Amino acid sequence: MRNIFLYFVLLFLLFACTNNTIQTKGQNQDTVVSLPFFNHPDWTPEWMNATDSQYKKIHTIPAFSFMDQNANVITEQTVGGKIYVANFFFTKCRSICPKMTSNMYLLQEAFKMDSTILFLSHSVTPQSDSVSVLHQYAIQNKVNPKQWHLLTGAQKDIYALAKQQYFAGDTVGYYQSGDEFLHTENFILVDKHRRIRGVYNGTLLVEIDRIKEDINILKKEE
Repeated sequence: MRNIFLYFVLLFLLFACTNNTIQTKGQNQDTVVSLPFFNHPDWTPEWMNATDSQYKKIHTIPAFSFMDQNANVITEQTVGGKIYVANFFFTKCRSICPKMTSNMYLLQEAFKMDSTILFLSHSVTPQSDSVSVLHQYAIQNKVNPKQWHLLTGAQKDIYALAKQQYFAGDTVGYYQSGDEFLHTENFILVDKHRRIRGVYNGTLLVEIDRIKEDINILKKEE
């Protein structure tokens, strides 16, 4: 009797956990997995659909313009209609950046046949990470220039985008004046409409597996 009771408890817990991450389209339609949106620097997840009153106000990454390792200008049009992962690094970093770069490479390899997936790595020391420096770094780390862009530009523009739009770092960084050094392990997943759909620790392999799963979920969205 005790074993039967435990069996039903486990079934209940499994259903409850699953129900937190799955939404249904309708009674007679297939069940679909949905990722949340992130609209605030405290990273509170929000699930909503097109019928919700706040749907059209979902936080969206604004226009930007930077230069990549091959001197190509990369803008919001480059990522238009594509899913991408963004992060922030610098080439002379010897702590978290090498691990982030090697893990971003794993993502690049996982989706190397998929032109709808991009990766944007923004330098937080653009004054020293010139195009030529980024180009050499790209060669050393087997960066595919068609899919993964190492970006440099005006520091004020990179930092404003990082802190105010990508919510990079932590909540404190969002409220800083703008020039305080940015050093974060976050990988930020952005959908086809430039909306933030996930944040992950880019130094952990288990998180890289989670990004892969979430990218595949986003690929099924309109």
